[in-house]
Amino acid sequence: MSVATGASEAAAAGGGGGGGRVFFQSPRGGGGSGREDAVSAAAVQVQQRRHQQGKVTVKYDRKELRKRLVLEEWIVEQLGQLYGCQEEEMPDVEIDIDDLLDAANEEERALKLQETLVDCYKPTEEFIKELLTRIRGMRKLSPPQKKSI
Repeated sequence: MSVATGASEAAAAGGGGGGGRVFFQSPRGGGGSGREDAVSAAAVQVQQRRHQQGKVTVKYDRKELRKRLVLEEWIVEQLGQLYGCQEEEMPDVEIDIDDLLDAANEEERALKLQETLVDCYKPTEEFIKELLTRIRGMRKLSPPQKKSI
């Protein structure tokens, strides 16, 4: 049997008037009113839900994220060389890897890259060729997967 007190020890021990109350909670399966059992069961369910919510984790494919990060760093470095400036001074050029991976074929990917790099005054063919080689076999990054334990 567990005991939950609502006042000081003196009141719980039966001493003095005070408005102290002592609540006795019977163990599961013990005799008790139906209402008390329903309240107890509801409290247990709420506690279990809270516990389950705490165990929800977000899983990422770390290997794919690492490959993506390395590729993005390479792209920034190459764009710096193509535009002849540092990243902070670079024109607003956005290369969306997932967008490239959505393209139907290599030619469509190359066209998208050429359109993106239209303002570059240096030749971009080698960069495009190398980038297409590097993204070959990559997958789009899907939203994080939620898994509960």
